Amino acid sequence: MNWDDMRFFLHVARSGRLTSAARALSVDHATVSRRVAALEEALSTRLFDRSPRGYALTEAGRLLMPAAEAMESVTMAAAMEVGGRHHDLTGAVRVGMPEGAASHLVTEAAAALCVEHPRLELQIVALPRTFSLSQREADFAVVITPPAAGRLKIRKITDYSLRLYGHPDYLKGRELRGTEDLKDHRLVGYVPDLIFDKGLDYLAEIGATGAPALSSTSLLVQLELVLACGGLGVLPDFMAARHPILRPVLPEVTRITRAYWLVLHQDTAELARIRRTSRALADAMRARL
Repeated sequence: MNWDDMRFFLHVARSGRLTSAARALSVDHATVSRRVAALEEALSTRLFDRSPRGYALTEAGRLLMPAAEAMESVTMAAAMEVGGRHHDLTGAVRVGMPEGAASHLVTEAAAALCVEHPRLELQIVALPRTFSLSQREADFAVVITPPAAGRLKIRKITDYSLRLYGHPDYLKGRELRGTEDLKDHRLVGYVPDLIFDKGLDYLAEIGATGAPALSSTSLLVQLELVLACGGLGVLPDFMAARHPILRPVLPEVTRITRAYWLVLHQDTAELARIRRTSRALADAMRARL
């Protein structure tokens, strides 16, 4: 077993595809396949499950990742120490984060990072779900409710606020004197039994009862429903600010404060590509909020 084969293994593990790994390594995909096969032969175990969807780590592959990444980290640190120069970031970095933050807070920073580092592949997964860093579902995550256990490094990024909003055409002739009047209005929110984070149960927090008349797992869809006069919905202020036509409803009563948290795995937090990418996105979020 040699480090060069481990380097090929890491690129395939991070991207899930031979072609992406080959592009990052500036070789053809046949070379990547051959080097991965050589490593599997040396270890006498299968490291990937191959399928038309790509390469997925086996249990053996997941066990190998921390050691491979530790070797990579030491190699890069040595190169920086000896060479005394800034190293370009290479390979894939996958971040899981809420849809609102992904679409409204980090896109410019993500684009700038990839311009600065042409061989970096930044994958932003904005799905309504949690991510297991120990299972390598993401390299790091931005969350609303930080996990309580695991070998994780957790840092608060910043607070943000949400309020109940409505379109003026919907609100015309429908004055609300207090949250008790919400029962007489159509509400827009998350699908109740698909709320994956308790911090997203906004309607219950402002005193609304029952299920929303219009619901979606997507916050962007909820925004569009409010803009379409579908009803009243709780939206982050930073999203509503892009649509000046929206009006806050009972703003002092319905104001909610949440926070974004950065979550990294202890084994990979200090890898250059993860450390610098997570810092850039977190800094961008703080600056926007």
